[in-house]
Amino acid sequence: MTDVVASLASEADAMTDLLAELVRVPSVGGAPGEVDIQSLLADWLRAEGFEVDHWELPMAALTASAGFPGMEVPRERAWGLVARLPGTGGGRSLMFNGHVDVVPPGDLAAWTADPFSGHVEDGRLYGRGSCDMKGGLVSQLFALRALRQVRLRGDVLLACVVGEEDGGVGSYGLLERGWRADACVIAEPTGLDAVPANAGALTFRLRVPGRAAHASRRDRGVSAVEKLWPVFGALRELESRRNADVDPLMRRWALPYAIEVGTVHAGDWSSSVPGELVAEGRIGVSLDETPEAARAALEEAVAAACAADPWLRENPVDVEFWGGQFAPGLLPREDGGLLGRLSDAHSSVTGSKPASWGAPFGSDLRLLTGLGGIPTVQYGPGDIDLAHGPDEYVPLSEVVTAAQTLTALALAHCEPA
Repeated sequence: MTDVVASLASEADAMTDLLAELVRVPSVGGAPGEVDIQSLLADWLRAEGFEVDHWELPMAALTASAGFPGMEVPRERAWGLVARLPGTGGGRSLMFNGHVDVVPPGDLAAWTADPFSGHVEDGRLYGRGSCDMKGGLVSQLFALRALRQVRLRGDVLLACVVGEEDGGVGSYGLLERGWRADACVIAEPTGLDAVPANAGALTFRLRVPGRAAHASRRDRGVSAVEKLWPVFGALRELESRRNADVDPLMRRWALPYAIEVGTVHAGDWSSSVPGELVAEGRIGVSLDETPEAARAALEEAVAAACAADPWLRENPVDVEFWGGQFAPGLLPREDGGLLGRLSDAHSSVTGSKPASWGAPFGSDLRLLTGLGGIPTVQYGPGDIDLAHGPDEYVPLSEVVTAAQTLTALALAHCEPA
């Protein structure tokens, strides 16, 4: 069986070629590329001889369901994709889960090269999505392909999902279609560490009222921009309190449960006192907290700031929660041995045990574990600090190592026939 794992070292060039091809598909959430890449992967998987389920997600039904996790970009069409390597029976099943959607590239001038070039330099492949998380997806694809060389008792599944970056519609649709496994690994960029937990994240919108007036008579108006300051200060104080004592899994991070205002829009004329400000942001949800409790904490902090300000006391800030709503996720204690087997698999490939910690960002782990009842851990190539920024890249050596580790995991988990 070790030959199957070792054989992946000779596939490094093929992994690089496929990863470059995937990065060149601009699969930004909600864009046509998100559909195109699923079709490309479905064709690749069929050509490799796998059973393939490639279906159009019933968007109207999914978004109308009570458990829908939210969505921040419009989608008229989206597709699910699952490949299956069937086992002989009697063994544990394993799912590999990887998202194909990426965030927009942002300021193109900040990139050294085209963000969708997939170019290789010094052992790194660059481009939007290379790290988050097409590098990990390629590791999963080649692990699945390598496993054709052996007969396993349990099924191995590979789920390629859309919409992870803005709520998780793909994994939600996967579960609604009925796909399940006894364990799951999401190949998020963990630097080849084992990550069994995620903080949650809720998207919020604040509407701060002011009173419009001509800027030359600003004393006759009330600036909505100025009235954001006490609210912003209250959010910073709330953030400090929420990060004072955290779960040991999260102590790797100086600020595991961040609160940030990401966009601010106010006014419609430069010579006017702005009569309204709209700010949007996110609040981290702690591992032992419900989304409802996090919402209440933010609403109470905003209400207290309003009560302390004469204008806002009479004209309070409106708080709305919208878009992606990520609950926290945690691998259950009774994980069926998944975390131990993953650690052993990594050690068999690299000679050392992986570190284990909780991530400060949301992911589909909470859907697969919470809604699907599937013990789920994250393990993949790349550094999360490189994701969503310019010159994003993934070390190609880590893509190979991840593929080998996932193959070794499947051999141990699904059991040779």
